This record gives sequence, structure tokens and C-alpha cells, in this order.
Amino acid sequence: MTVRRLLCTALLLGSAVAHAQVADTGTYLQRMDTDADGKVSVDEYVAWMMYAFDRMDRNGDGVLSSDELPGGKGKPITREQQRQTIVERFHKQDANKDGFLSAKELAAPPR
Repeated sequence: MTVRRLLCTALLLGSAVAHAQVADTGTYLQRMDTDADGKVSVDEYVAWMMYAFDRMDRNGDGVLSSDELPGGKGKPITREQQRQTIVERFHKQDANKDGFLSAKELAAPPR
């Protein structure tokens, strides 16, 4: 597994745990959908997913260094690099390309 994939997995899991007790896709959508419009925008998705990065960045320098990465090794990644990865993942999950994620799109396996 690549470091980037490992980091993405850790961020996904960390984000879900950090935002606590999401039992189903509908609840997950409600937690991410901060404007309560029934869909998740790219900004809402990025904000939710970056929470885990920020928690892992123990020294707050905007870079996950090797010792902050899962397993304590790997190539450092900046907050901006991770944000770009999350935006790309959002657009891959947006199956109907409407610029939002529905509950169905959130529940779909990663593309």
C-alpha cells in the first residue's frame, strides 16, 4: 500500500472517528452537510476530511512529517497536497457530476 493511500485511509477513518458515532450514510451526510441542504459540497467535504489531517499534524506546521504519518514513516505531505487529494476524491465520488455528493454517492465504494 502506498504512503498516500495509507494516509488517505487513515484520514478517512480518523475523520469518521473524530466526528464520532456516525451509524449510517444518512447520519454521515447530515454531519458533513453544514448548510443542511441535503447534499455535500466540495467545501463541506474538504472541511470534514481535513479534520483528521489537522489532528495528525501534532506540531501544527501544516506538514505531516514522517513521524506524524501512520506507521511513522513515509514521504511528508503538506496540508495543501492533502486538500488537493481530497478534492480529487470528491470529484471521483460525484458520479452524476452535479458538484455535490448525495447520500448514495457517499455510500458508494471509493472510485
